[in-house]
Amino acid sequence: MIRGMIAARPAGFWIRALAFALDVAIFLIVRASYRAVARRFLGVAAADEWTLAPMLGLFTLLFAAAYTIVLHTLFGQTIGKLVVGIRVVADGEPPPFGASLLRFCAYFASLATFGIGYAMAGLRHDKRALHDLIAGTRVERVPTALASAAPPAARPPAPAVSGPPSGAAVM
Repeated sequence: MIRGMIAARPAGFWIRALAFALDVAIFLIVRASYRAVARRFLGVAAADEWTLAPMLGLFTLLFAAAYTIVLHTLFGQTIGKLVVGIRVVADGEPPPFGASLLRFCAYFASLATFGIGYAMAGLRHDKRALHDLIAGTRVERVPTALASAAPPAARPPAPAVSGPPSGAAVM
């Protein structure tokens, strides 16, 4: 019973979708920043917006790849996953670089199936999407019981209460 309370549970489709939406918001902020920098320093006019679009797309894709792969490798979670309380694991630890890279590339396989690869997270009992199966990873909720099961921090002992200090008059 106790193990079930502290064991990590798989993260379902909707919480993963929320984490993804938060990450996409970050990508859009970075894209807008890059667009502003390009307009300011490269002198791109509004009429030349179509020439800027491929560069913006490539930059956003490279940023998303670096963001996702590095954060999954180092911490097992992106900022979106951190906010909603889920993490990516392979054998109970953050995935190694190769698995994180493969997982990012497999996102496109999940997308190429008209999103069915993503929907698998809601349909499978183990809540693994197609890109999780390809990379050998899983997304789980961060167990909160582990933090509450930790022993409390040691408090300094309270001073002993004894009689009045020496030299004090007792009435």
